[in-house]
Amino acid sequence: MGYRSYVAVGDSFTEGLGDPLPDAPPPAPGEVVRYRGWADRVAERLASVEPELRYANLAVRGKLIDQIVADQVPLAVEMKPDLISFCAGGNDLIRPGSDPDRMAKKVAAAVRDLRATGADVVLFTGTDPRDTPIMRRVRGRFAIFYLHVRSIADLYGCHLVDMWSMQGLRDWRAWSGDRLHMNEEGHRLVAARVLHVLGLPGEDDWRKTWPSREAVGPRAKRQEDVQWLREHFGPWIGRRLRGTSSGDGLAPKRPDLSPLPPFTT
Repeated sequence: MGYRSYVAVGDSFTEGLGDPLPDAPPPAPGEVVRYRGWADRVAERLASVEPELRYANLAVRGKLIDQIVADQVPLAVEMKPDLISFCAGGNDLIRPGSDPDRMAKKVAAAVRDLRATGADVVLFTGTDPRDTPIMRRVRGRFAIFYLHVRSIADLYGCHLVDMWSMQGLRDWRAWSGDRLHMNEEGHRLVAARVLHVLGLPGEDDWRKTWPSREAVGPRAKRQEDVQWLREHFGPWIGRRLRGTSSGDGLAPKRPDLSPLPPFTT
């Protein structure tokens, strides 16, 4: 028998930013854009195995570890699902002065509470930021934190999805234009890896190797980086200076455990 209930906890990665809902109409002015994402894709596959699956996704874009632990983890514990995915820390790591050791202690306490429910728990390392402007400068901070996550997974008997080693995610064709969120293909690869880690049938091409493409010259590369800084990184810095977040005022897209019919597209 497969899992009968699944709760996803996290930030924009788990909410699914960058992976549009199939056939979704354009949002009205001021309307929040909703996404599919790897967690929905995993839930859809679980539902094809266990039709009575109930699924909740508590993730909200822009959230920090403290917010996720305070707002989402207690709800997940209360729901007592069979399966919980927990991914947090990406938004903390890119902030100046973040301490990966202190972050890891908060993650460990949250994972302890989640595992105490009897649920299987899935944890994640992040991807290697060495190809990303700005973030490559704090690569060591990322590496330390994700080594802690690996240790926490071992300590509490959690499943671990190691995205650092996924070469398919090293290619920008798996990412949205903001270079912070995966696109549809990136989310599909992560979902395939999660299913593989859980030992469930599914697509097994998460080891994807992209076909070669024409090399980008240094001048064009600099132009791309400048455009990214102007259109994506600059606005992110602006929100930090204003003390705002892309997730301010947003509610989770699936706040309660409820049935999810499998997608066929």
